[in-house]
Amino acid sequence: MKKITLPLLLALAASVGFAQQGADIVGRIVGGQKATIAIPDFRGAGKAANFVATFNQTLFRDIEDAGVFKMAPKSMYPLAIPQRPEDFRKPLKYDPNNRTRAPWLQDWSEPPVSSDFLAFGYTAEQDNQIVLFGWLFNVKQPEVSSAQVIGKIYHGSLDEDGARKVAHEFATDILKQFGVESLAGSKIYFVSNRSGSNEIWVMDYDGSNQKQFTFYKNLITMPNVSPDGTRLAFTSFTGGAGPSIVIHSLETGRKIPFYNQRASMNATASFTPNGKQIIYSSSASGWAQLYMANADGSNLQRLTNTRSIEVEPKINPKTGNEILFVSGRGGPQQVYKMNIDGADVTRLTTGEGEASNPAWNPQGSHMAFAWTRGYSPGNWNIFIMDVATRDYVQLTQGAGRNENPSWAPDGRHIVISSNRGGSTQIWSMLADGTQLRQLTSAGVNEKPVWTK
Repeated sequence: MKKITLPLLLALAASVGFAQQGADIVGRIVGGQKATIAIPDFRGAGKAANFVATFNQTLFRDIEDAGVFKMAPKSMYPLAIPQRPEDFRKPLKYDPNNRTRAPWLQDWSEPPVSSDFLAFGYTAEQDNQIVLFGWLFNVKQPEVSSAQVIGKIYHGSLDEDGARKVAHEFATDILKQFGVESLAGSKIYFVSNRSGSNEIWVMDYDGSNQKQFTFYKNLITMPNVSPDGTRLAFTSFTGGAGPSIVIHSLETGRKIPFYNQRASMNATASFTPNGKQIIYSSSASGWAQLYMANADGSNLQRLTNTRSIEVEPKINPKTGNEILFVSGRGGPQQVYKMNIDGADVTRLTTGEGEASNPAWNPQGSHMAFAWTRGYSPGNWNIFIMDVATRDYVQLTQGAGRNENPSWAPDGRHIVISSNRGGSTQIWSMLADGTQLRQLTSAGVNEKPVWTK
């Protein structure tokens, strides 16, 4: 037996403490104990049957990816699947082995399903539209009359898009009952080389509907979206000059004027919470330093004054006063925090390895970032830190290079770039590192930004 020494005991205690610390951090973000929900496949009547598979896949994934529920395995579902509340019939004596009787609430609340909630219904064709009749029941209730949580009708076009639409809407209503924001309608902007040059692309939150947004046919990188979702800023090498900041309207697609000060580099722009100002890095002084300007580039103010490279400023979306940024002022690049006027500079990461890509969560309390201080030395992994306490937890490990985290609008999900599959692609995950989903596959895709 291996001798247990004092240093070993201290190391074990530290590891346990770190694990508990990490659990506390992600628990505050994604929540604790989860209710169990059952979602049997819906049926489709008429032409709606052609699109019910898309509906079922979308609804199940929306609920599963939200990270709110424990999903009851479909292999455990009873044979009798209700389509309407009228299908439930209370037996005189409940017998779980009787498979010939009508559905009842206990079929879903008792083992082997053991669910708390049941989403059920059906789709039909009506006036050349797809119509969803959807219900959510609390199957722990003793009677059908007290079980209904949601009973609603949804309409969409009679096609795949319509099936996805009504599924998203039903999922949104379910999640609202538990105080969780649906990601339906949110977008992810990212950099892709699939068209032959690095351009900005956009896709839906689940990886569907991928479209090219810019057509500069040149090197474009570091996208950032204004808080109101109307403008996109990015760094461009267009025209053969050094990197400069370009802004586009997301409503019209047109370029918006922005004055770049004379410098070999103007880059990594981000918007203030009110969208009226931009903070970015510029080498106008010789070193890459942080500056703040109006949204058109006017009224320039210098925020940092060091002989080191300082980039990637990100402004607290809640307070509008704190800035996260990356600096080499103390040696290898680390993540720092300062006030918006440049005062009260504090290093947040420990100084080990290299740290980069800080991103505030929507609540302005935690940051996600990339760090080489992981279980894979020399490689980049994703971490989350409570900015107030500086407690942190590692989300990725032993799976290639993971960078560029960006928070979803719900504050519970993160999108990253990772080369874990061989090429760099965009992945989403719950903020505890689970439910990893690959969203892109064509070309090389990186630097995602998730926005409403």
